Amino acid sequence: MKPSTEYAALIGLDWADQKHDVCLLVPGQSASERLVLTNTPEAVTAWVQQLRQRFGGRPVAIALEKTRSGLLHTLMQYEFLVLYPLNAAAVARYRQAFATSRAKDDPTDAELLLDLIARHRAEFQPWTPDTATTRELAALGEARRQAVNLRTRLSNRLTATLKSYYPQALVLAGKDIYSPLACDFLTKWPSLPAVQRARPATVRRFYHTHHSRHANVIEERLQLIAASQPVTTDVAIVAPATLTVQMLVAQLRVLADAIDRYEARQAALFATHADAPLFQSFPGAGAVFAPRLLAAFGTDRTRFETAANLQQYSGVAPVTERSGNRCWVHWRWGCPRFLRQTFHEYANESIRHSLWARAFYESQRQKGKGHSAAIRALTFKWQRIMWRCWQDRQPYNEVYYLTMLQKHGSSLLKLIAEPMEKVA
Repeated sequence: MKPSTEYAALIGLDWADQKHDVCLLVPGQSASERLVLTNTPEAVTAWVQQLRQRFGGRPVAIALEKTRSGLLHTLMQYEFLVLYPLNAAAVARYRQAFATSRAKDDPTDAELLLDLIARHRAEFQPWTPDTATTRELAALGEARRQAVNLRTRLSNRLTATLKSYYPQALVLAGKDIYSPLACDFLTKWPSLPAVQRARPATVRRFYHTHHSRHANVIEERLQLIAASQPVTTDVAIVAPATLTVQMLVAQLRVLADAIDRYEARQAALFATHADAPLFQSFPGAGAVFAPRLLAAFGTDRTRFETAANLQQYSGVAPVTERSGNRCWVHWRWGCPRFLRQTFHEYANESIRHSLWARAFYESQRQKGKGHSAAIRALTFKWQRIMWRCWQDRQPYNEVYYLTMLQKHGSSLLKLIAEPMEKVA
């Protein structure tokens, strides 16, 4: 909805765990109205129904801080409410302009939110929810990543615990300490004496059951079991550590099941999305990155009018600060971090799957840039390509892109050709 829209009312809403402070202004009136809502779905629903009845269903603008609160989810269900989620840091700076002491009060914040939307509405874009499928893909992608991060933290703790009394398990349980094989191994033999009491045939059968059938690897592990000495036999160390390992293994099993269910739901939803073929076409996107990239762009082609808009919003485009003779370029701090992470991680993965991406990365390293800086530069380039494909609704074509590089005499072609010459 355009900033010039005539709203029946403007509202500043400051949410909290226990209550919401509301400041309402009817255009043309000088005095604003204030009220307090309890933080319950019933109270909010009743208030919204009063607004609908009072203003005859005409558009009502509500300014509130960006949040993961259920309040936003409640309000987005009503078509006559136009939501303006504002950056909390921007609201805080606006508050400090009037209260240099940094004093903060909820009713005052509601007034500030109302003032922002009343005076500076043209500077803000109302929030337009994407399709339910796209929004669910976005939530699933982030939830899955959080589960993977938790798995990493638990795995690191498990590794540290094993090193304190049973380091041989880090070899015997395989490469991934969170794998089903590792979890089953540590459940069955949580200490070195336990596995040493097992018959070699039993251990060998265990590996075969878990699809580990390399005879030489199994024999090396059996020899390790026979020759190993315990780090300590002190029960005060071994007993608590064993219980800790069992606890961590149980948590890792639950996480593995949750990650599988996230991925299954994500794959099922992604397969039904109209833009799925487009994002599947990017080299190395696969089952993990394709849904995340789709959710990052969304389905509204007017959301990012230029590639630069996307680069700025996602935090990939750097920021330049100038003051007098000083100029400072740094990366963007205020941005959706998971979104930026998605693009950076995909760019890093694309090096293994795209000829020109590998060549571009190598060219950045040859210029003296570190790995992270080279990935950021590659991300910047990928976003321009993705944006063009997204706008045109055309899948990416690596052959076509290489042809364009050749047509324009790109120096990347030399870097692409060099590895091929070495292979030949």
